[in-house]
Amino acid sequence: MLRGSGAEDGLKNMLKKILKQLALKKLLKKKNKQEQPLGQGQELSRDFEKNVELFKKILGKNRDFVQYEFVFGTHEKIRAALFYFEGLVYREYINEFILKPLMFQSHHFSSGELRRGKSIAHLRERLISIGGTEVVSKVDDILNNCLCGDTILLVDGYAEALALNTKGWKTRGVEEPKTEALVRGAREGFTESIGINMALLRRRIRHFEFTIEEMQIGAKTRTKVCIAYLKGVVNTGVLEEVRKRLGRIKTDAILESGYLEQFIEDAPFSIFPTVANSERPDTVAAKILEGRVAIITDGTPMVLTVPALFASSFQSPEDYYSRPYYASLIRWIRYICFFITVSAPAVYVALTTYHQELIPTPLLITMAAASEGTPFPALVEVLLMGVIFEILREAGIRLPRPIGTTISIVGALVIGESAVSAGLIGAHMVIVVSLTAISSFVIPAQTDAATILRFILIFAAGFMGAFGIFIVFLGLLVHLSSLRSFGVPYFAPFAPVNLPALQDTMVRVPFWMQLTRPKMLSRNRQRTEPGLMPGPEQKPSQQKQSN
Repeated sequence: MLRGSGAEDGLKNMLKKILKQLALKKLLKKKNKQEQPLGQGQELSRDFEKNVELFKKILGKNRDFVQYEFVFGTHEKIRAALFYFEGLVYREYINEFILKPLMFQSHHFSSGELRRGKSIAHLRERLISIGGTEVVSKVDDILNNCLCGDTILLVDGYAEALALNTKGWKTRGVEEPKTEALVRGAREGFTESIGINMALLRRRIRHFEFTIEEMQIGAKTRTKVCIAYLKGVVNTGVLEEVRKRLGRIKTDAILESGYLEQFIEDAPFSIFPTVANSERPDTVAAKILEGRVAIITDGTPMVLTVPALFASSFQSPEDYYSRPYYASLIRWIRYICFFITVSAPAVYVALTTYHQELIPTPLLITMAAASEGTPFPALVEVLLMGVIFEILREAGIRLPRPIGTTISIVGALVIGESAVSAGLIGAHMVIVVSLTAISSFVIPAQTDAATILRFILIFAAGFMGAFGIFIVFLGLLVHLSSLRSFGVPYFAPFAPVNLPALQDTMVRVPFWMQLTRPKMLSRNRQRTEPGLMPGPEQKPSQQKQSN
């Protein structure tokens, strides 16, 4: 009896658990139905009043939402309604190409003829004279089109709607980019309008294989994102990887290309960017022609390009507009400036703290006299001045341009001079920090990484001297060699070594010598026909002699 009662109790407990789970599932389903947004997953019905009421409930509380109901037709009046958001459309388009044809030209067709079309597309083909229209039936698609700047046309008797392309909002004109100014070159920069940005690239690459694909990312913002590439040149593996990484992004908002960069980069914990960005159409076009993929985001002038290489940070569009000798010299100067901005404060700390014997005696005496009476060691002085410089730079960026420039210059001069006069730091320290600051502006693409690396080297030099600097640089080389950007070695063509690609890294050889594209970037390597070296034209007699 005891065993039987125990089995019955166990069975009852099991049934109770099953019933509880079923009740919980029903509760969750009911909750999900309640939380589901109004209209999601629905389709339009043929009931005009029901459709209009649905959109009133969803969008009617918005101050900028406009609903206009009217009738058109001759004998039988057909009811219709327009929905759009004020500020996202051109009203002239709506009046001239939608309302005017429907209300004043529909007398050319009988109501029966207008009704005869099985789809609302019949109206688009016969009456509405505006391009870029789309027939939609799902409520989600209609809302998306309306929020993107289209005008929605609902007509009584149709279970479909027309999404009419009437986009037209205020945009910034094409201007010279402030972050990548050049002496020689185009004065055009990307804007916040994705349409203008695509046109700027299309105007530079006039080839039928230049392809632009569009997608939407962001559950709430539904931001337009375009992928631009040259079909016969791009590495198909890189292209598929870009599509895959963008397609797996599930987030509420994409407000700038920096959002995308953090979702698709290869090494999120590295201080070095494995996704490049630019505000110049000529720079992006040149990278596309090399085999890279450009990612254009609506609402920002910064366009991403992948794969990114460390050596590309030291290249400038102006290198290709000037003669190769000066361009090669400037590139060497950029590499030197990067080394200075990263290691100059650390070397100063190491020399003054641990390796005074490496400093020439007259200079050592001068430095000792200048720093006599200063209360802090070299490590603290460098850190203090480095932090002050970062504060001044940040203030100069955030404040209005006239005030920011004044504060950056005057603040640096006043603080540096006052600190030396007060005996807080030595005069040589101001020189080192100033040289470091100036050098950091030469390579803007690596400014963030250089700043972090500078502080790491300062601490290493303060605790271990030159030995600490060498350890950090060794780790840096190992880290750079291990990085990948969409399958391409980030430190190429230095590691792994690619001799043909070195013709456009440390130096810039003439264009007639750059016969091929980089092997790691493109599928079609042929870029320039051989035998194009310029020179004086030979006379027929000289050609015979040479033959």
